[in-house]
Amino acid sequence: MAAGDRVAVVAPSGPLKAERLEIGTNYLRDWGLKVEIMPSTLARHESLPYLASEDTARAADFRTAWLEPDFKAVFCGRGGYGVQRMLPHLDFDELAAVEKVFVGFSDITALHEPLNARGLVTIHGPMAGAVEQLGAATGRDRLRDLLFTPEAVTDLLAPVGARTVVAGTAEGRLLGGNLALLAGSLGTPTFARPAGIVVLEDVGEEGYKVDRLLTQLLRAGWFTEVTGLVIGDFTESDDRDLVAEVIRERLEPLGVPMVEGAAIGHDEVNLAIPLGLPARLDATAATLTPLLPPLS
Repeated sequence: MAAGDRVAVVAPSGPLKAERLEIGTNYLRDWGLKVEIMPSTLARHESLPYLASEDTARAADFRTAWLEPDFKAVFCGRGGYGVQRMLPHLDFDELAAVEKVFVGFSDITALHEPLNARGLVTIHGPMAGAVEQLGAATGRDRLRDLLFTPEAVTDLLAPVGARTVVAGTAEGRLLGGNLALLAGSLGTPTFARPAGIVVLEDVGEEGYKVDRLLTQLLRAGWFTEVTGLVIGDFTESDDRDLVAEVIRERLEPLGVPMVEGAAIGHDEVNLAIPLGLPARLDATAATLTPLLPPLS
């Protein structure tokens, strides 16, 4: 991407507050991007206030933004529940035929998953209305680097760092995202079993709920082709130490290289990462290296 590029902001799930979106998009404008807000982004569902407009309207705006050649990128405004409801209104084979820079996380995992499964590289990172995350220089600089100078990003876990859980090295495409959304995808048309290095994060899930979600994925054979694990932030839980212990207890027996404490997720510093890109995890050194330039 380059200064002067036109980008679209969409709301695939929850509604946005205009004042937060204005602050967030000002960061994008400071980078020289020309920001256009799609019509449903600041709307609200007539009877379900937790949704930004009707499912068909959100899907139509997403499709329009994605297929419009003049838009170089599509930024999600926020997460929150709702993306899954609009998936039946999208043709992912149609979307995957068009390369597009795409940014979002959390509930947006439901869009990353089918796009990554079709070979696209997408950005799991701060969204256009994520005022606190875009306001944190570390996370903001990482997103800007991935967008404008991707070759400069050589360690996806730096500068914050992570901790070794299971030593070793692994290679594969970087996949994953929000734990609850990945578990909720099982058995649906957009489910894609991951083959590669998986990133997991979540927010507001208590220890036993994280246990339940991981156990569901384990019983479904979801981790069969996973080569490495990067555990991001699990914020706003009842007991973060308990959540960390649950994750280790459930996933260490897989025996794959694994790190925890990566600054990826809902904390103020959310390091953007390129999902779908081949990468190398050195869990011993706690580094995650792109094997190709992101978004090249």
